[in-house]
Amino acid sequence: MTEISRRRLLTTAGTAGAAGLALGTAGGALAHAATTTRGAPALTSLGSTTVAFHGTHQPGITTPAQTHGHLVALDLAPGAGRRQAVELLRGWSGLAARLMAGEAPDDDTSVARDAGPSSLTVTIGLGHGFFDATDLVDARPTALDPLPAFSNDALDPDRSDGDLWLQIGADDALVAFGALRALQRAAAGTAAVRWQMTGFNRSPGATARPMTNRNLMGQVDGTNNPGPADDDFDERVFVPADGDPAWMAGGSYAVVRRIRMLLDDWERRTVGEQERVIGRRKSDGAPLTGGEETTPVDLEAVDDDGRPVIGANAHVRVSAPETNGGAAMLRRPFSFHDGFRGDGGPDAGLLFVCWQADPLRGFVPVQRKLDRGDALSEFVRHEASALFAVPGGAAEGEYVGQRLLEG
Repeated sequence: MTEISRRRLLTTAGTAGAAGLALGTAGGALAHAATTTRGAPALTSLGSTTVAFHGTHQPGITTPAQTHGHLVALDLAPGAGRRQAVELLRGWSGLAARLMAGEAPDDDTSVARDAGPSSLTVTIGLGHGFFDATDLVDARPTALDPLPAFSNDALDPDRSDGDLWLQIGADDALVAFGALRALQRAAAGTAAVRWQMTGFNRSPGATARPMTNRNLMGQVDGTNNPGPADDDFDERVFVPADGDPAWMAGGSYAVVRRIRMLLDDWERRTVGEQERVIGRRKSDGAPLTGGEETTPVDLEAVDDDGRPVIGANAHVRVSAPETNGGAAMLRRPFSFHDGFRGDGGPDAGLLFVCWQADPLRGFVPVQRKLDRGDALSEFVRHEASALFAVPGGAAEGEYVGQRLLEG
């Protein structure tokens, strides 16, 4: 029996039967009787999807955003240096490859038992402090210099930065959690969790046809994201083969921001007011200048009174590449909801993750522009921030970061 068979997909009958027997109550027995169908087909369409770990780029960058995500930053333990970092990254890479193939870890806790890989991805990044701890300061990219301060930031240092970063995504919550725990256990004694954030997206198949995700404000979010079919996609997102430093070839830089949305304030606004803040229709994501979701925004359009249809501080105008010297990035966020605050408002918003070949040409100029005059700023709070160098993908037999640590 192969290792992957330990996580084979069960039929609906098998799953319901196990639940009914475990409950051991009349209610459980009734649920079992009502939902069990002998010979029902296996539910394999979602769980059986795999993503390759090895390749030119790490997974989880151009991979379609999954339903469940964990973002985790860790700090190397005092005294841990390059040798311990090599062991950790080698171990993480091997473990991630097995988990993404649907195999159980050696110390399997059965959290993800019975499920397939469910599009699991594990992405590994290195923070500014990693290079100090491993005595590799001379190899630290200038693109990893700390981000500038922005006037609207209210950052919690305990939930920012970190020596190491993991981005875990999957279309099944237990698969994602199982990977999170397995990777955390593998780091024991070498690195400890600094902060961890959990997010979600719409489930595949929840809509009648593939659609752009909506955020917690109800807005279609991600319409103008660059795509792999764009001529300049690789140039914008990935460090070129002849880039500097050489060990980052095929890699990218991830900016991570926890952005809380003031949903109570937002939801008190009319749909018309919300649309003017964004510059798009809420119903279908189309620009206020007309057309459908993917219709280019006409920033020159005026109404019958000669006023711009897209306001001067509308989010789509302020963030548009045309108004930022062509600056663009690949956004791949998750929504989050961490309960309710003392004032009764939801602690919810966006775990913003963006990818670019150079944050000084991607995230920074856009965020500076947003910081100076984005109508959306009234309804959001930037509460945590981090920047990570994400090395290129590992070939078979290699581990992530090997060119840096052994080059």
